[in-house]
Amino acid sequence: MSNLTEKAIARSTVFQGCLLRLDVDQVELPDGNTAPREYVRHPGGVGIVALTEENEVLLVRQYRYPYGEILTEIPAGKRDPGEDPLTTGMRELEEETGYRAATYTPLGTLYPTPGCLDEVVYLYLATGLTQSEAHPDEDEFVEVERCPLDKMVRRVMAGEITDAKTQIGILKTKLLLESKEG
Repeated sequence: MSNLTEKAIARSTVFQGCLLRLDVDQVELPDGNTAPREYVRHPGGVGIVALTEENEVLLVRQYRYPYGEILTEIPAGKRDPGEDPLTTGMRELEEETGYRAATYTPLGTLYPTPGCLDEVVYLYLATGLTQSEAHPDEDEFVEVERCPLDKMVRRVMAGEITDAKTQIGILKTKLLLESKEG
């Protein structure tokens, strides 16, 4: 197997914001040449597929500024530095939907944009839901909706759901539940 590893030999931080940091590294390539690598550092996030007893998924609709449109997504949020992903997920589920879960099942991790972003998104299936009270962040405006899991799978496959964590979370949940049935 060939060596494909790139080694950082210099780093420069170009921008440091509240959420993101843009770094430009000079790297040594496997053939000994050098090249620049621009990438965004992100603290990571967590997405929750919250499934009701009626097999409905809790979703949030919110305006996403970079795309200029309202997206339908699973509840999700940014990890605080050093925070356990499950703690993030539990907090975000309650903040955005007003629900708590009795059981959280890990659905794995994903790298949403590995070519230019170091974000890791952790996914969980949340079941045994009980209603609490939603309390979104002061700059967060969301609408909660419910959708049957099978209909969500169809929406993902039809291209109606464009958010990556939602697509992957929904499809993994469907496959996990089917594997438990058969």
